[in-house]
Amino acid sequence: MTWITRAKNTWCPGCGNFAIEHALKDVLTDLAEEGRRAEDFVLVSGIGCHAKIADYLAVNSFYAIHGRTLPVAAGIKLANPGLTVIACAGDGDAYAEGLDHLVFAAKRNQDITVIIHDNRVYGLTTGQYTPTSYEGFRGRSTPGGIRERPINPVALMLASGATFVARTYTRKRDHLREVLTAAVLHRGFSFVDVLQVCATYNNLTEYYDDRVYLLEGHDTADLTGAMGKAREWDYSTDAPIALGIFYEEEAPANPWTAMGGIGKDERERTIRTILKEKT
Repeated sequence: MTWITRAKNTWCPGCGNFAIEHALKDVLTDLAEEGRRAEDFVLVSGIGCHAKIADYLAVNSFYAIHGRTLPVAAGIKLANPGLTVIACAGDGDAYAEGLDHLVFAAKRNQDITVIIHDNRVYGLTTGQYTPTSYEGFRGRSTPGGIRERPINPVALMLASGATFVARTYTRKRDHLREVLTAAVLHRGFSFVDVLQVCATYNNLTEYYDDRVYLLEGHDTADLTGAMGKAREWDYSTDAPIALGIFYEEEAPANPWTAMGGIGKDERERTIRTILKEKT
């Protein structure tokens, strides 16, 4: 099967989105070769440069509005629990407008995978700062440099109860593919913050290349240790940047009853009961 569509690609040369697209293509290819059907995958994207991945990968897909990637993904999973639902979102998309949805999806441990294309800038709208932009970042809306400290999404997801929390980097292609595979296979909410450059408005290639390192000997079942590693770099300072799976655990997922798990007759009775109570 050809996973890359013929749609004209409009990402800038050097954009980190290419690496995520092809890594995700490799993950889907491997899973299909192991017996997964292509029609069982659903990709949901938000608004921003990253969102075009829905046009470029040949899987069932849905464009959500800004910040609403996860509610759509959660609804699809509730309607049909048999689907493998992957949500792609940008850092502005997920950490600004969509922050509450991200926290609650982690809290509920819904069985979906969210991949954050974290270039730490609004690229599509020509360079405004996002929640993960570093202190002092100069953008189109902040020419004097921002004075706010960035949020740490890895620490935030650990505190929110996510059962799979990881960070990787687009210039580590093998690592990117390995982490995305583990995230998709995880049963429960899996979160991956993917550091990537915006080649036009925030090219941090040298900064990342000089600081990233792979987690080794880290106990992914140790939440306290994971939080310590997450706080090692605060998305602003010059500290070493850990890449890998910070935390992983098996826990009950999907506290809400899946519609797909209810028979037609029972679903109709439930709907009639609700409507009767409302009238």
